[in-house]
Amino acid sequence: MKLTFDKGTIQIQGGVRVPNSTWDERSKTFRAMALYYRDIIDFLKASGFDFRDDVLNLLPCPELQSMVVLRDYQNQALDAWVANGNRGIIVLPTGSGKTLVGIKAISLLNTPTLVVAPTLDLVDQWRTRLKKEFRTEVGVLGGGEWDIKVITVSTYDSAYIHADKLGNRFGLIIFDEVHHLPAAGYRNIAEMFASPYRMGLTATLEREDGLHAELNRLVGGKVFEKRVKELTGIHLSPFRIEKITVELTEGEKAEYEKNQTIFSDYLAKIKLTIRSPADFQKLVMRSGRDPGARRALLARNKARDVAYNSVSKTRKLAEVLKKHSGSKIFIFTEHNKLVHRISRQFLIPSITYRTTTRERSETLDRFRSGVYRAVVTSKVLDEGIDVPDADVGIILSGTGSERAFIQRLGRILRKKEGKEAVLYEIVSAETSEVNTARRRKRPLKQ
Repeated sequence: MKLTFDKGTIQIQGGVRVPNSTWDERSKTFRAMALYYRDIIDFLKASGFDFRDDVLNLLPCPELQSMVVLRDYQNQALDAWVANGNRGIIVLPTGSGKTLVGIKAISLLNTPTLVVAPTLDLVDQWRTRLKKEFRTEVGVLGGGEWDIKVITVSTYDSAYIHADKLGNRFGLIIFDEVHHLPAAGYRNIAEMFASPYRMGLTATLEREDGLHAELNRLVGGKVFEKRVKELTGIHLSPFRIEKITVELTEGEKAEYEKNQTIFSDYLAKIKLTIRSPADFQKLVMRSGRDPGARRALLARNKARDVAYNSVSKTRKLAEVLKKHSGSKIFIFTEHNKLVHRISRQFLIPSITYRTTTRERSETLDRFRSGVYRAVVTSKVLDEGIDVPDADVGIILSGTGSERAFIQRLGRILRKKEGKEAVLYEIVSAETSEVNTARRRKRPLKQ
C-alpha cells in the first residue's frame, strides 16, 4: 500500500478501503479528505497493514524554540491540548494571551507551522510576535504576499485558495479566531490540510448558526476554557457593567412604533416566531418572493436604526465622557453612521473599516500615549487586534452577539494596578434593544 497527497486529498493505492475514503474511478484508487490523514495512519497501523506513507512533505525545519513563560491557566490549556493528542480548541477571554499558548505549542512540537487568521491586521500581528519569539523570518500568505517559510501566517481566504498546494507542507496548523472556520469555504482549509496537529483559538466558541459543532471534526473539539469571571482580579482587571436606559424622543418613538408594528403584524400574519437566526433566515428567504416580507424586513431595519441612533444616547454619552474625563475610553457602535456623528459632535477620532492601516495605527498610538483620550469605532476593533489599554468602554449600539460583547469587554480588561474597568451599555427604553442587551451578556452568567 502507498499513501500520497493529491490536491487536498489522500490517495490510497493498494485496493484497501480505509475509514472516510471513497472509490475514485478516474485514478482507480480510494481517496479521503486530507483531514483524515492521521486517522488513516492510526487505522493502518492498528490493522497491521504494511504501507508506505508519502503524504507529508514538510518544509525543512530548524530548531524552533521560544523562551516565552506561560501563566498557570495557559499551561493548563496547553497540557489539555497535548493530552488530547495535540488537537483541539482553547477558549480564553480577549486579552488573556491566547497567542502565547500557540507560540508555546510551536516550540513544543518543533514542526513547520501555519497560523491562519481572519484579517491582515491579525496576520501582521502574529508575524511580528512570532518573528520576535523565534528569531527567524516568518512567511506571509495573503494581501498580495506569497512568502512560504517554516512558520507562515495566512489569512483564511489565502489558506483556502492555496490549500491544494500547501496542505502537506505543515505539521501544525493553528486557527486563530477559530469560530470562523465552519463557514462555507473556510472549512475546506481544515479538510484539505493533512497537518496531524491542530489548534483552535477563540474567546467565544459558539456561532449563532450552530455550525460550531463542525469544529469537533475539523480541529478536535474544545479541550480547555476559562471565562472572564474566572480570571478577573488575578490576570484581568476587575470590572463592573452599568446599563443606562434612555427614552426615545416623541418623534423617534412614533417612528419606532410604526415600523415595529409593521414587522410584528407581518410575523403574526404568517405565524412565524423569531427564536433563532434560522427563524430569521426563513423570513429573509421569503422576502425574495413576498413583497410583504420585504416591507417587514425594511420596517424592522428602520426601527432598529431609530433605537440605535437616538439623540438621547448622544446626550447621555456626553455625561459619561464628562464623568470619566481622566480615563481612556473606547466607544463602540454597530454602524458607521453613528460613529461619524459622534466623531463630529465630540471631536473624537474614529476607526471604521474604511480607515487606512496607517491612520488606524497612528490613532491607536496616540491613544496609547495619551494624546487622544477616546476613540469611537464600529466593529473593527471587536476581534483579535491588539489595542492599547483602556479603562472605560461604552456600547452605544450592538447586536445580541455574545462574541462581540465579550470581545468589547476584553478591550478594557488589561490588568493594571488599582484599576477597575467600567463597561457602559446605553440602551433605548421600550425597544428591542433591551432584550438584545440581555442576551449578549449570557456568558457572564454561566
